[in-house]
Amino acid sequence: MKRSLMIMMAVSALVSTSAFAQADLAKAKNCMACHAVGTKLVGPAYKDVAAKYAGQKGAEDKLVQKVMKGGAGVWGPVPMPANPQVSEAEARSLVKWVLAQK
Repeated sequence: MKRSLMIMMAVSALVSTSAFAQADLAKAKNCMACHAVGTKLVGPAYKDVAAKYAGQKGAEDKLVQKVMKGGAGVWGPVPMPANPQVSEAEARSLVKWVLAQK
């Protein structure tokens, strides 16, 4: 029983550390200048993005490209600029985090 509790605590710590790491990456790459997790700023709230793309096949790949190359017209008239400072691996990590928001 003690051992299972210890394992559960370790897994929980790793998961929450990963979530914090992704939030830190979003801040470092200036994503949070236009987006927030729960509130629309210049761009949509991440929870709204997660809801819109929930269960859609290919959504992760589509959003990775949008993060890197920018886009327009999906969330209104304000375009999302390209983010050349974000690598594909970073974009994929960020998109996975965004799509996990509730």
